[in-house]
Amino acid sequence: MPEVLEHINTNYGLIPFAVVSGSTRDSVTASLRSLGLAEKFEILICAGDYKKGKPDPEPFLLAAARLGVKPQSCLVFEDGEMGIAAARAAGMASVKVPPPWERRSADQTTADSSQ
Repeated sequence: MPEVLEHINTNYGLIPFAVVSGSTRDSVTASLRSLGLAEKFEILICAGDYKKGKPDPEPFLLAAARLGVKPQSCLVFEDGEMGIAAARAAGMASVKVPPPWERRSADQTTADSSQ
């Protein structure tokens, strides 16, 4: 998502970044490498690193602890409602970033209503 990539590129080196995912570490690492982003994330929290997954806050709280930051200082970008619920439960601010197929649908609805 272009806006998230812009945030990462603008703030890399200024603030710490983590990925919190329900996917395996191998899958997350492969995805980040393919996007040229692997070196920008200090912490990866993946399936197997926590007991309770989203919407439980455990994965996000673990990421904050490993980054050495307070949960209320974190901003979470999420594409799903369970992730948003987990971020809120962790006391973190969050931004819902819909996946591309939802964005196209929303963009089309906006375009149709403006005509």
